[in-house]
Amino acid sequence: MIHPYADYWRSRGRSPYRILLPVWFAMWIVVGLLTAPWRRETLHTSPLFWTPAVLLFATGIWLYIKSSKGFSAKQLGGLPELHRNHPQQGLVKSGIRSHVRHPIYLAHLLEMVAWSMATGLAICYVLTAFATATGTIMIRMEDAELEHRFGPDYIEYKQEVPAVIPRL
Repeated sequence: MIHPYADYWRSRGRSPYRILLPVWFAMWIVVGLLTAPWRRETLHTSPLFWTPAVLLFATGIWLYIKSSKGFSAKQLGGLPELHRNHPQQGLVKSGIRSHVRHPIYLAHLLEMVAWSMATGLAICYVLTAFATATGTIMIRMEDAELEHRFGPDYIEYKQEVPAVIPRL
């Protein structure tokens, strides 16, 4: 909701989070209510799935930590996108971002897959698939906004560094 409409939010002069946070919380409540009937439906119950799930959880947490290195809380929260002359407006290509452009999205994905595997809940798998589809769209919109904001520097970075799945 921020990247594709960054110019709109910048023109407003006030923080979009006054609107977006309540909408986000309302969305979680609606999703919780809509998925309630399937909360106990499982695809598997084997404790063997906990081992890979724990590894995915740990990797996701490691990525969250690495993602915050060289990034302020304001940058992680998207504030530079909202203010044209924000002092933290630079393109960060170092650290974990030299291996993957969107490490937060990757961390989210790993955490969701881990929850799905660990719990075996069918609804977790459905929500993970939905998040993967919407995350793909969000990454494309974010890349377009970053190309607009940083121009050739971002285009070169985008060609060199994969979006979510790092090259080995």
